[in-house]
Amino acid sequence: MITHNPKMQVLQKQIETSSKEELTLMLYEGGIKFLNQAIIAVEKNDIVKSNNLIQRVEDIVREFQITLDHKYEEISKPLDTLYDYMYHRLVEANLQKDVEILNEVLDMFREMRDTWKEAMKLAKGA
Repeated sequence: MITHNPKMQVLQKQIETSSKEELTLMLYEGGIKFLNQAIIAVEKNDIVKSNNLIQRVEDIVREFQITLDHKYEEISKPLDTLYDYMYHRLVEANLQKDVEILNEVLDMFREMRDTWKEAMKLAKGA
């Protein structure tokens, strides 16, 4: 993918050189960023922008779901259930333009991101 946008070029390079663990962290960070922006858009009654941002978060949640390694069922099954819940809450928030639901999902994203960061630290130390 060739782009002339400097920001996109930097992001593309970062994606190409990142580990799977770092890419997962980037997705959590992106979800948090988009949720924060969606909350602002809903508060400003910008229906189109909020819809687009919430759909981006839905795409991230679906990406997490489809990349789950189901051979570790004791971890993947509860995560799949959680991701499914998050996705449905996002759809509901989008339909209702509900900031409270977006904040609920934002809290989940932050907690999962923080847990992921800690797991990365532990894995590096092992």
